[in-house]
Amino acid sequence: MDEHTLAEPFTIHDTTLAPGSAATVAIPVSQQVTGLNSALALRVLHGRKPGPCVFVSAAIHGDEIVGTAVIQRLLERLAPDDLEGTIIFAPAVNIYGFVAHSRYLPDRRDLNRSFPGYENGSLAAQLAHCFLTHVIDRCTLGIDIHTAAVHRYNLPQIRIAAGSPYLSELAMSFGAPIIIESPLRPGSMRALAADRETPMLLLEAGEALRFDRFSIGVGVAGVLRVLAHIGMIAADDGLDEIEVPLRSNRSSWVRAPRGGVSRRIRKSGDVVRKGDLLAQVGGLFGEDPEALVSPLDGVIIGHATLPIVNQGDALFHIAEVEALDHAGEHADSIVEALAVSDPPFPAAPLLDEDEVL
Repeated sequence: MDEHTLAEPFTIHDTTLAPGSAATVAIPVSQQVTGLNSALALRVLHGRKPGPCVFVSAAIHGDEIVGTAVIQRLLERLAPDDLEGTIIFAPAVNIYGFVAHSRYLPDRRDLNRSFPGYENGSLAAQLAHCFLTHVIDRCTLGIDIHTAAVHRYNLPQIRIAAGSPYLSELAMSFGAPIIIESPLRPGSMRALAADRETPMLLLEAGEALRFDRFSIGVGVAGVLRVLAHIGMIAADDGLDEIEVPLRSNRSSWVRAPRGGVSRRIRKSGDVVRKGDLLAQVGGLFGEDPEALVSPLDGVIIGHATLPIVNQGDALFHIAEVEALDHAGEHADSIVEALAVSDPPFPAAPLLDEDEVL
């Protein structure tokens, strides 16, 4: 490409961006109970030079706000003059849930089960249709950022559909501690993007309604590495320095053996062996504690943060890893030492946290 070649202007909704410019775009979605319009808020960086169009989205579940912080920090680091291509940032896709501190929309629907939606449908359908029309259908790659549910924490992990070498390559360049091969869910943004042959990475990181420095840092660094890897920014994609992440396509939830108060011994990121003590759950006075042990060799990719539990509550999410010995000679945590595994077992469903509580 000629270094002096300028990109064409980029039009989104009613806004046209010249090469090397940025704009905030508000796309009307529906009318609120107050009679005022609500809108999908986007920040668009249109590079001076031509290149891919990528979206980075957050808070499709309104209480999953780590991605909002990731996008804010990316906007501090990126400038359209230095960009080849266009980035559409959506820091709060489910603006209704974001304002209400809720996973859902006011109609109690899950936006990430409402795609492709339609213009005259429910509130969720209208918002899904708006995001599809103005964002997904404009892009050649998407990065969607989620967190665990309320009172849960997820180790930063990239989730991709199995069977795509290109997605695996992008996931590797992102550099999160672990890559999970997770089936596509009907009605999800990721399934819709796959139907339209738009590759998508899904980052799970952190806890609902909370910011944490580690998750935000992994998200910012990962997005920048992906942008460098596909040539949108002039930077090293870091692949020479990144350890190869663990891979898994099967996981298990470990549940409280009794109701009471849990005393957690392990946390997300810890490497565990079958039979390792994860936590103890005792009564209100600490009486009659029962041990909770790992049922398999693997890595803890999520844990409950609320110590008050009912019998059967999901307390730990463990990803099964075949070549666990590669996780580092003396490592106790995957955050400190990353490894590769190519599990031979068939894929098993990986449920969202709200589906296992």
